[in-house]
Amino acid sequence: MRKHIKNIILAVFTLSVTVAFSQRKTNDTINTGVIDVVKPYTPTISDAFKVKEVPSIDDETTQAKKNIKYNIFSFPVASTFTPAKGKAAVVDKAKPIKLFDNYATLGVGTYTTILGEVYLNHAISRTQSVGGYVSHHSSQGGIENLVLDDNFSDSKMNINYASRLRDLAWNIEGGFQYKTYNWYGLPENYANDQAFANTLDVSHSFFGAHLGGDVSFENTYVNSVSFLFNRFGDNQGSAENRFKFKTKVDVPINDFELATDVVVDYLGGGFNRVYDADVELNYGNIQVGISPTYQLKQDDLTLNLGVSLFYMRDNEAKDSKIYLYPNITATYRLVNDVLIAFGGIQGDLIQNTYQGFASENPFVSPTLFITPTDQLYNAYVGLKGKVTSNVSYNISGHYLADRSKALFINNLTSFDMLGAEDYEYGNSFGMVYDDVKTLGVAGEINVDVNRNFKLGLKAETFSYSTEDQAEAWNLPDFKGSLFLDYQINDKWFAGANLFYVGERKDLLSINDANAGYSSMVVTLGSYFDANAHVGYHVNKQLSVFAKANNMANEGYQKWQNFPVQSAQFLAGATYKFDF
Repeated sequence: MRKHIKNIILAVFTLSVTVAFSQRKTNDTINTGVIDVVKPYTPTISDAFKVKEVPSIDDETTQAKKNIKYNIFSFPVASTFTPAKGKAAVVDKAKPIKLFDNYATLGVGTYTTILGEVYLNHAISRTQSVGGYVSHHSSQGGIENLVLDDNFSDSKMNINYASRLRDLAWNIEGGFQYKTYNWYGLPENYANDQAFANTLDVSHSFFGAHLGGDVSFENTYVNSVSFLFNRFGDNQGSAENRFKFKTKVDVPINDFELATDVVVDYLGGGFNRVYDADVELNYGNIQVGISPTYQLKQDDLTLNLGVSLFYMRDNEAKDSKIYLYPNITATYRLVNDVLIAFGGIQGDLIQNTYQGFASENPFVSPTLFITPTDQLYNAYVGLKGKVTSNVSYNISGHYLADRSKALFINNLTSFDMLGAEDYEYGNSFGMVYDDVKTLGVAGEINVDVNRNFKLGLKAETFSYSTEDQAEAWNLPDFKGSLFLDYQINDKWFAGANLFYVGERKDLLSINDANAGYSSMVVTLGSYFDANAHVGYHVNKQLSVFAKANNMANEGYQKWQNFPVQSAQFLAGATYKFDF
């Protein structure tokens, strides 16, 4: 710094001497006069006086950094530690459960009950299999305070063949069924008349045969095709044939497709007589329906827009009709899988059959008038979802409007001891049809605690409005059920099923030659039916079990004048095997 100050003083002194010398010399040579300034004075800042952002340092005290050299002296250290090689953790795997393709079950119980079932399945190749089953359930009866036999039996046999190819899979099956029941439900007037009961033959046998098949396609507009032919009859000369063909196709229209169902349903049958006259009764129709549906998906909304169009030809009345129904459904995810809203309005032309009625109520008489039910609409709305990963729920309400809804009703009681048929003493059921509107509310909860424990609870309540009939005969006002399935450990398992059915209304009609015709409404009490089972796996193939039905020991009446068996117990075994 001192060096710079010395240089600056020397420069200022030299400049001063030069200016003084120049002034003295000018006074001697330049004459006085006027000086014109042509260019204005423009001052500038000399670069010498600018402060640089990064000035260079030129100081006597600045010293260069010393170079430091590092030398590392290493020598081996003796060590006896040898690290072990890492190993992947081993996960304990449960042993795979051996699955068998075939099983046989046999059980015996009270009321001389026999339960047997055999299921067989054999893989011919990777793409072909054949199978079948045979089942039998019978009881010799023994319900208290009955004067008629109450035994029953139900036997079935079925054979099927399946094949799965690259672009299609198809299946064909056929089978037979034979069932026997008794019209044992005599009203109070005949309940204690054993002599009269001995003159009646109240056995009623049903038989059926069916042949059906289905084909499903891959990567084609035709998704599936199915057909079913059914032959059904009884020992009273009744016979019924039904053939149903159904296909599902995708119809392309511009940039979208319509999922379309096409159905052809033929029904024809007859009875030897009507209930109160020796006149042959025939029935039959053919239905052709088409149901196109367009599906719209946007974010959490799924909307199906469609209609159902049916053409029906009544073969007996020689009459044709066209039916048009809405077919609209929607779901919307309000909160992922926790809260899902759903709803819709749909209609259908329901094909009623003698086989369907006899399956629901085996005590019908072979004198039924059968016609389809025109369900104008079924409007429903509800919420469903999962509270947790193990708990799901479903709450819904629906409103149905049915034209010609089929209702079971107790047949007219005859006091003709000689000329009446064996099922004309108040011990059988017929059908009546009425326009019925139904309002229902339902709730359901399912709990899957784990693979070993499942619980389900469901409840429904109903309210009916009829057009011509005094009541909606034999339709309950409430239904509830609970099921439980528990795998206790590798050996023990158990389960339970509980049912509750509310009150129903039926009609008691009497035709007395002396007193004339009379009728009264009968209220059938609600009933509770509790069933449970427990089992033990002796080994991989053999299991034993025990069942208890109607544990409340109530001889309730599901149908008027037809009490059921009280507490029933059954024990048996199941054996699994492979060929």
